[in-house]
Parts: sequence; C-alpha cells; structure tokens
Amino acid sequence: MKLTVAVTGASGTIYAYRTLKLLIESGVVSRINLIFSGTAIQVAQIEMGVNLRELTLEKINDWLSLDKDAKIIRLWRLDNLAAKPSSGSYRQDGMIIVPCSMGTLGAIASGAGTNLIHRAADVTLKEGRKLVLVPRESPYSAIHLENMLKLAKAGARILPASPGFYHRPKTIEELVDHICYRILDQFNIPHSRKSEWGGKE
Repeated sequence: MKLTVAVTGASGTIYAYRTLKLLIESGVVSRINLIFSGTAIQVAQIEMGVNLRELTLEKINDWLSLDKDAKIIRLWRLDNLAAKPSSGSYRQDGMIIVPCSMGTLGAIASGAGTNLIHRAADVTLKEGRKLVLVPRESPYSAIHLENMLKLAKAGARILPASPGFYHRPKTIEELVDHICYRILDQFNIPHSRKSEWGGKE
C-alpha cells in the first residue's frame, strides 16, 4: 500500500507522529510520501521539542526512530509541484492530512491550492481515492463547517481529533492512539484493537 501523509500547522503533531509510527509498523504500507508545511515544523518544535528545521529524511528517520537506511518514507518539499503525489497518474491508495489546519482545509475546499499538500489532496479527490482529513480546531466556525461539508460531499472523510473514552484510557498516548487507530481503519490497515468497542450484552 502507498499513501501520502501531510502534516500541517494545526496543534496535534503527536497525532501525525503516532499515525506514521503505526503505518510503518502495520506491515502493509510500503511507501509513505511525506509532506510537511512550514508551520507544521514550528508546531512540532513547540509541542514535541523536535527540531525539524532544514527538514531532511535523516531528521525524519531519527524522529521516528527508523534506521537511516529505511526506505519506507519519501520526503517531498512543500513547493515541489512536480512531485509524484501531485499527479493523478501516480497510483497510490489515498492521502491523510493529520493534523489538518483550517487554512489547508479551506484551500482544498476552494480548489485553489498553492502548494503540494493542496495539490495532492485535490488529485486524491479527483481520482476517487480516499482522502482523510483530521482537523483539530475548536470551536468550528460556520465557514469551517461549510468547508467540511463541501469536502465530505466531494468524497473526503472528515475525522476530527475527538477521542472516545469508552475504552477507559489511562494515558494521553492511549487517547491519541484511539484517533490514530480510527485513521488506519479508513484504509483497513491492521492495528491493535484494544480501543475497539466490543458491545455490551
């Protein structure tokens, strides 16, 4: 399976980190086309203390505790509109934007993208592939909600970073993973089922 994962400047870098780790550990994802927005790099520094300035694959591999020769991640520059994920003829299974800022969501909804994240999302929609957006804004304005509805009608999955509590999480990590498992569910990617609702007799 091949996926594009974009990280934007909304709060919630931990969701991106855990999603990437789970995708890598799944055993079914062979390629992750990774794109960071400029603001996402700043937010990662603030929230996780990780220095991703002058972004390189080596820094990403260090951040994710991958071997320096790991081949699963391909890092693309935000301004590279000739990158593989910008073309519908590049076959992949879909795209995840986690976390997804309202600015990114609005640009995709308008169809007036200016960078590789916007373009890759637009291509994903036009090719009928799965686009999962993980917004973390609160509260939502009417503009945010209208943009989400527009994208949902176009085929995107809107998966807000709103964790459940029925699995009785005891740590922040368990809350985060609950959302990340739901992201993986959209692509039928295997993961731990410990936060799955089992029903009540």
